[in-house]
Amino acid sequence: MIDTLVIGSGHNGLVAACYLAAAGQRVRVLERDSVAGGAVSTVERFPGYRVDRGSSAHLMIRHTPILEELSLADHGLRYIDCDPWAFCPATDNAPPIVFHHDLEKTCASIEAACGAGDAHAYRGFVEVWARRSAAMMSAFTSSPSPLALGKAFWGLPARVPAKGATAGAALSQEFLMSGNALLDSWFESEHLKTALAWFGAQSGPPMNEPGTAPMVGFAAAMHTIPPGRAVGGSGALTEALIRKLHDDGGELALSAAATAIEKEGDGWLVRTADGDVHRARSVISACHILTTLDLLRAGGFDRTTADRWRAQIRIGGGIGMAVRLGGTALPQYPGLPDDTSVHGGLGLLVTDRGHLARAYADATAGDLPRRPALIAMSFSAIDPTLAPPGRHQTSLWAQWHPYQLSGGRSWTDLAATAGQEIINELDRHAPGFAESIEHTYVQTPADLESELGMTGGNIMHVEMSLDQMLMWRPHPELARHRVPGAPGIVLAGASTHPGGGVSGASGRIAASAVLSDRRSPLARITRGRWG
Repeated sequence: MIDTLVIGSGHNGLVAACYLAAAGQRVRVLERDSVAGGAVSTVERFPGYRVDRGSSAHLMIRHTPILEELSLADHGLRYIDCDPWAFCPATDNAPPIVFHHDLEKTCASIEAACGAGDAHAYRGFVEVWARRSAAMMSAFTSSPSPLALGKAFWGLPARVPAKGATAGAALSQEFLMSGNALLDSWFESEHLKTALAWFGAQSGPPMNEPGTAPMVGFAAAMHTIPPGRAVGGSGALTEALIRKLHDDGGELALSAAATAIEKEGDGWLVRTADGDVHRARSVISACHILTTLDLLRAGGFDRTTADRWRAQIRIGGGIGMAVRLGGTALPQYPGLPDDTSVHGGLGLLVTDRGHLARAYADATAGDLPRRPALIAMSFSAIDPTLAPPGRHQTSLWAQWHPYQLSGGRSWTDLAATAGQEIINELDRHAPGFAESIEHTYVQTPADLESELGMTGGNIMHVEMSLDQMLMWRPHPELARHRVPGAPGIVLAGASTHPGGGVSGASGRIAASAVLSDRRSPLARITRGRWG
């Protein structure tokens, strides 16, 4: 019997395994796929190209101490700063906006595109929300509770000074605002509001939903530490974690799909599709929460309880889809400098907030968006390892695209059409780019489910709406990363707090929970402290 078995080699599962192996535990990771890393993996989609299967830019994990605590630089991980970290192309009424790591350079771009008033307002916005974003990342360091949240946000002022209980109420109201309301309260220019709203919408919900203000506000943190691009692709993070795991004696088994989690004496038994049986004192399930519930039910866990949880967890109808391109050129956006570093940022390819609203409305009706809203990333401009000499790679993320199509239509039939419409939208912003494309790979919501285990095509696993965050993610009874009635089962992954995106936080929380059960605090095995 080993100490801990981890189901799922997504980055959260690997982060948890690395902490436990470093603490001296015997750890084994089981992965159903033949490729490790889940959505944080990179493969050769086209000859000579290293193409991400899921995430591309890493926004959050560099705001945690995980990289340093696990010494991942010593295991080959290297990041290139995305600087500029984003840009919004020119519209009929305004020149482009370029968001640099340097705040003053960003404000100069905003002033040229939107006026001095909004440039001044943006300085204030960053000053306020950089502190709040840091507090938010601190709140991601432990299982959510009123006490932990209060500790993280204690002392933060409201935008408008207030005293006593009023101060707390004013601050909480700003966090509970919609992203659009927050933007309307700070800025005048629709051009600037659109860029920031689209950045915030990368978490999934539309920016008119309550509680989406912090998703917009996190843009301020990009002036503290910009997004990072792992050299060699997003999967370079996974590769470094695996090297760390192996160096500390941990094991990784690929093509080992778990089929059941069963209680056995003081520990747990996990069966796999190939007939193997693995025994462990603890199990960290770092796969989708619905997959975890299925595994528990298959092992004899109370079906009524599992089905009740399942019915109350909202997966949603998918968020979007991706198109991966290889070819002879980078997109050329009118009005932007002819500088390859610009292509290392997130291309926020939307024209106004109505563009976002219409795309979301179409998806809600089960239809393809009339105009896809795009994020364009051409990281081969700053990392030549991603494409053959003389070639470039561009990844396009498009929202919103429904998992369930109206009228009984199938993604098998519509994949090519949807992919071409996304390419056409990019060509609208970068005229002539389509002529340079030599390779195309389309990932529909159905593909994201089948390849990466993202149920319903939701890259965040569970909707990132206010009712399914913090103490409610993925369900109030499961929100402390534990399964009632199953001692020794710990939850990790995007289904759990703090949610989707590349942060590693839930993996760290899961490792802490296992070590706490063994009376071995996580702080003893780390070189630094967090939270």
